[in-house]
Order: sequence, then C-alpha cells, then structure tokens
Amino acid sequence: MFYRLTGSAKQWPVLAMISTAQLMVVLDISIVNVALPSMQSDLGFTNASREWVVTSYALAFGSLLLLGGRLTDLFGPKRSLLTGLVGFAAASALGGAAQSFGMLVIARTIQGSFGALLAPAALALLTTTFTGAVERGKAFGIFGAVAVSGSSIGLLLGGGLTEVLSWRWTLYVNLAFAVPTVVAGAMLLTHSVRSRRGARLDLAGAATASSGLFLLILGLSNAGRDGWTDVRTAGTLFAAIVLLGGFVLIESRTESPLLPLHILADRIRGGSYLAIGFNSLGLFAVFLFLTYYLQDVRGLSPLATGLAFLPLALTIVVVAKTVTGRLLPRFGPRVLLTVGPICGALGMLWLAQLTPASGYAGHVLPAMVLIGLAAGFTVAPAMSTATSGVAEQDAGIASATVNAAQQVGGAFGLAVLGTVAATATGIQAYTLVFHVTAAVYVGAAAICWSLLRPRLADRLHAAPAVPIPADE
Repeated sequence: MFYRLTGSAKQWPVLAMISTAQLMVVLDISIVNVALPSMQSDLGFTNASREWVVTSYALAFGSLLLLGGRLTDLFGPKRSLLTGLVGFAAASALGGAAQSFGMLVIARTIQGSFGALLAPAALALLTTTFTGAVERGKAFGIFGAVAVSGSSIGLLLGGGLTEVLSWRWTLYVNLAFAVPTVVAGAMLLTHSVRSRRGARLDLAGAATASSGLFLLILGLSNAGRDGWTDVRTAGTLFAAIVLLGGFVLIESRTESPLLPLHILADRIRGGSYLAIGFNSLGLFAVFLFLTYYLQDVRGLSPLATGLAFLPLALTIVVVAKTVTGRLLPRFGPRVLLTVGPICGALGMLWLAQLTPASGYAGHVLPAMVLIGLAAGFTVAPAMSTATSGVAEQDAGIASATVNAAQQVGGAFGLAVLGTVAATATGIQAYTLVFHVTAAVYVGAAAICWSLLRPRLADRLHAAPAVPIPADE
C-alpha cells in the first residue's frame, strides 16, 4: 500500500483531510471571480488583462495534472500531498500580498502548479484508502460533493470576503485550510511507495503532455474570446493536437509511460471521464452565464450572487452522498450517469426560459436544484468508476486524468458557449447558451448509456485497486 493506518477508524479523519485539500483547490477556480473588480481597482490593470488572473491558474493546473499524477505514483501520495499543500499556501500568501498585476499572476500560476500535484494525490489517497464497496461509496459521495460544490462555495466565500474584508482575503483564506491539513497529514499518513520495479519518469511524455494540454486550454480560452477562425487560436489548437498526438505515440512505445494507455482504452473508464468532462462543461455554463445574468441583468451584489448559488451546492452535497452510498451499489453507474445528464438538460431548459423580469424562486431556484441533481448523480459515481480496478502504482495518474477531464471539459465549454453567446445579444444570448448546454447534456446521456455496459460497469465499480505482490 502507499501508506498504512493503524485502524479503520482513521479512514474518516483521512477523508476529512483530503476533502479539505480538494476543497481548497476547487475554491480557487471560482473564489477570485467575484473579487476581480476590486483587484482591478486596487492594482490598476486593464480589462484586457483581467482574465489572466483566472486563466494563469487554469493553464498551470490543467497542463501539469498528468505530470503531478505520475509524480504522486513515483514519490508517494503523502509527500505529494504535503508538498502541494505547502506550495499552494505559500503561493496564496504571495498573491494576497501582491502589489502589482505581474506579482498576482505569478502567484496564481504557482498556485495552479502546486494544485496539479495536490489534486491527484488527494484522489489517489481516497482510492487506496477506501476499497470496500460500502465504505468506498460513502467516501466518494462526500469527496465528490466537495469537488463539485466547491466552485459555488467559492463564489459565496469570495463575495463575502471581498465585501467584508478585501479581495486579498480570497487568497489568504487558503492558509486557514492548508496549515491544519498539513499538520493532519503529517500525523495520519506514513510514507511508503509501491511503484513498478525500475519505473522512471517519462520525460518525453511529460513534455508533450504538459505542453499539449497547455496549448489546448490556451487555444480554447482564445477561441471563446477571439473566435475559432482567429489565426492565433487556430495555430494554438493545431499545435496542441500535434503535441497530444505525439504524446499518444510516445506512450504506446515507452516502457514506463506517463499515462498507460490501457487506462484510457477501457470503455467504462473512458465513459466515466467523458461524463465528468460533460458535467464540468454544464457547471461552467451555469457559474459563468448565470452569474452574469444575476449581476448584470438582475443587479445582484457579489455576496447576493454567491448566496443565490447556495441551493445548488446543498443539492449536490445531499444527492452525491446518497447516490454513492445507496443507489450506486444497487443500480450501477450506467443508470446514474445517464439520469444525471437528463436532469442537467431539464435544468438548462428551465433556465432557457429566463427573462429580465424572472423571479429567483420560480425560475432560478428550480433549475439550480435540477442541475445540482445532475452533478450529484454524475461526479461521485464517475470518479469512483474511473479509479476502480486501477493498480495502485497507477492510482495517481488515473486520478490526475479525472481532474484533467474536468479542466478540459470546462475550458471547451467556455470556448464553445462563449462563441454561441456572441451570436446573440441581451437576454437572447443567455437563453441560447442554456439551450445549447441542454443539448450537450442530452448527448452526454446517450454516450454514457451506450458506453457503460451494465454488468461490466458494475464489476469494475466493485473491483478494489490491484495490489502489487510483496516481492516486487
């Protein structure tokens, strides 16, 4: 095993620790969004530069995830988790103290880099700690709820901290999460590594994967702003495709691949990764465009906007815990990963009926609940299925692929939906985006139903991580 606990009772403190670490990573994807106007006023940067406060974090995080996952496998999740926590906290302190735009962007980039090490380590620890079907379901329900609801919690926390204190506390708050988590990790976990004999870091694979993912996320970000036909956008996406194609070729020939291709080739895991990506696309659409609607059309303050998203987060928490603990063992992932996107489609169709005079209780709240159901039915079961049956020496990279699917899905969604929104004006832009997202959800339901064959998916879900013989 990667580490040993002295008793099963310590599993739940470990779950609390790694869930806190995951919450910190997810929070920082959204917590600064509502603080951007205050940051801009204080540091004096332009509207054109503003997006880099968010994009720098996403680029570093998304492009380094696979490398972070393999480093977790090679050096052990305890070292990776604690290193990621310390580095993330230090970068947060640097960002909170930033006196210039450049210093802030550098801090956000460092945050994303350490987050790419921290997130796979947390999920790998979860995968190898909880192997029994019942305990695994409960644990993934809690962890999945944190992973998905963290963005909406970030909006609420970011709005509150910005209004009550200042934008700097949207970064300083990470210290309150990181310090106790480091202490708990040092006490609860024992370092131990079980990697393949003679395993080494695949440098060529790491270089092509990291640069390819970087250019892919950058190209998608540019497409949402400048359009798909822009020369820079097209060139960046073409280079990304070439590099990622080279990565696949390298992985098929090397003895110690960064990402063993059999992890992706399995149709059950592949379906789970796609489900996570599609769900991320839908959630990003809600967080971005519904935030714009609530603030720009309805005139809500940042704090009120964050509170408006609270029912979404609460629905995810309740549903995810129930689904993985009770429904997943009974119905299997195929049913849940199909029902989830259908709920998402219904929620988006509800939002598509919004007008400038629409009330929150009758038009926004029901859609929030439906989209919360979609995320609750999808993410925790998909995470569990995507990491089930994976050998322990590959737990980190399998976990990293889950996070990569979330990042690419979100980036692709923002690019496509940003393009869609640009074709209309006023409230029609919002309704068009929500209609398109509903169609994407329907497609996701069809894909998951066709890929996730019932018996095979149930077998994979129930399979524990494969141990390595002691003599290896």
